[in-house]
Amino acid sequence: VFFSLVSWYIIGYKFFYLHKAQSESDEFLENFWHSKKLEHIYEVAEGLKRSPISQVFKAGYIELTKIEKAKAGGRGDQAGWLGDMQSIERSLERTVQSELTHLESMVPFLATTGSAAPFVGLFGTVWGIMNSFRSIGEQGAANLATVAPGIAEALIATAIGLMAAIPAVIAFNYFVRRIKVLHSEMEAFSSDFLNIIKRHFIK
Repeated sequence: VFFSLVSWYIIGYKFFYLHKAQSESDEFLENFWHSKKLEHIYEVAEGLKRSPISQVFKAGYIELTKIEKAKAGGRGDQAGWLGDMQSIERSLERTVQSELTHLESMVPFLATTGSAAPFVGLFGTVWGIMNSFRSIGEQGAANLATVAPGIAEALIATAIGLMAAIPAVIAFNYFVRRIKVLHSEMEAFSSDFLNIIKRHFIK
């Protein structure tokens, strides 16, 4: 019952969180590809905090701003820019991994529930059956009326374990697929953003 309650809380929370993350990411990408000013895109990203892609952009934009300030101070040679590009790339990669870790939070508990809950239920069933046979031995009778109630009660534990495990496994597979899609979109955006920087900022 504990596993089931926690799993359903995680299922509800992650469903709405990932839905919000996807919708805000779509909104951010729409603004990103239709806007010509990075400053305006950054302002949009500030209002889309649930979008992992907007967080990746913010990390890259902040790093680019630092580099632009350094360039204004006189460091603008090609070798310096190549090092700066690596710095931006590392910043994007760190943010992608950070956002991926955040998206995956609590999801492993669903996998644990899916694998452990049936065994917890089975343990309860075995324990219940042991008690039933002990009662049979004490009463000295083994007719159906004596055996059936104890066995039926013991099997409830397995049923509860399966009720906890089945939704958890289904939700886990669903969330893993949604997270994998968002991860792919973050990676694709990082590559596109780096290409834009190379075209427009490296001279």
